Amino acid sequence: ATVQHHIDVPPGKNGAILKLADGREVVLDSLADGVVATQLGTKVELKNGQLVYDADKKNPGEILYNTMATPKGRQFQLVLPDGTKVWLNAASAITYPATFTGNARRVKVSGEAYFEVAKMKDMPFHVTINDMAEVKVLGTHFNINAYEGEPGIKTTLLEGSIQTSLLGAGKTPDYVVLKPGQQAEITNKIKLNESVNTDQVMAWKNGLFNFENASLEEVMQQLSRWYDIEVVYEQAIPQMIFGGEMSRNVNLAGLLSGLERAGVRFRIEEGNRLIVMP
Repeated sequence: ATVQHHIDVPPGKNGAILKLADGREVVLDSLADGVVATQLGTKVELKNGQLVYDADKKNPGEILYNTMATPKGRQFQLVLPDGTKVWLNAASAITYPATFTGNARRVKVSGEAYFEVAKMKDMPFHVTINDMAEVKVLGTHFNINAYEGEPGIKTTLLEGSIQTSLLGAGKTPDYVVLKPGQQAEITNKIKLNESVNTDQVMAWKNGLFNFENASLEEVMQQLSRWYDIEVVYEQAIPQMIFGGEMSRNVNLAGLLSGLERAGVRFRIEEGNRLIVMP
């Protein structure tokens, strides 16, 4: 067999690192339910595998920022102080205030995150993406894919309406308003994709890999983040296009067996290195 199955890697799991405003870091992988911290009257609690902020209704003048980050091989769910739900994919991060104040709610993200934004008509929700783009919403469901090394940022709307704009675009802001099923692709400009495969976009949140029309490089990028492996190509990247879905809950060897049947050749070395052969 091309794959050395005796070297195996388990799938990713729930886990994250919470960095509090005072610099303390809390590893959330194996903590039991309960209060993690209290910040200016806001309780930070673990409840059923997700982090929840129970904000004091009396908004303090001081704003404390927290950051949740997921390493490779981890994902986590967060409920922000306003009730907005956020799912973080592997190798992602979100920075947010422990209590929202003023006339807007603002967070920053990198990597990949899915949002279900709580409706607050007088307090719009803003997401800054890699200090390059911004999404403005009132109440909606959308996904952001903004990994470093990817060709661009992709914002996909599932429900409601959002405005995606390019930061630093000069006097005339470059922006698009999305309808459900549309995607904004951001490089040095914004491109509107009128129709996207939302099942494929949301596969990661639903516990799946969706490889429909994916190149080998795109497949390997997903495996690298979820299984925390290093992917090395012995020569040029083989030009292959895939299809179908697979569970994210299988060990790496089981998933690689499926790719092997599709004609991919590789070996696994010590140190979680996956060598792709021509």
